Amino acid sequence: MSRASPRHGKSRHQAPSGPTQRQLRAGELIRHALVDILREEQLADPALADVSVTVSEVRMSPDLKHAICFVEPLGAGVTGADSQAKVGAGVTGAATQDVVKALNKVAKFLRGRLGRNIEMKFTPDLKFFHDDSFANAARIDRLFDNPVVQKDLHPDGAPQDDDAEG
Repeated sequence: MSRASPRHGKSRHQAPSGPTQRQLRAGELIRHALVDILREEQLADPALADVSVTVSEVRMSPDLKHAICFVEPLGAGVTGADSQAKVGAGVTGAATQDVVKALNKVAKFLRGRLGRNIEMKFTPDLKFFHDDSFANAARIDRLFDNPVVQKDLHPDGAPQDDDAEG
């Protein structure tokens, strides 16, 4: 006797809607451990000398064997208009890409240190990518500061305080 409907009411052909709780927990565990390792270790690569790196997110594969780590060198792209101009011109962007390349070079070393700091069945392979969400947030802030946009936001001409709403 065969069943016409799948178990638990879910179709096997349904695409996953996002990361599972298990993936999210493992990603946060690895992110915190990586932050500690990057803060404490002296990495031999010259591109990483005297550079602070922010690990903003770690996305895990469903089998938890691969981790995609999104990083941002501290201060790159988030310290104001001068840095934003440099990012657009590629000056800071080139340094950022050098840091990401260097992190990918030392990924096996970092994986070894990570295996000692976390309790998981497998220590995931690490792949580093630049996190451009900081630059996107700064771009959106600049758009909101534009006088044309301000005129649309406050048509009566008087900017309103955020505290006045509460």
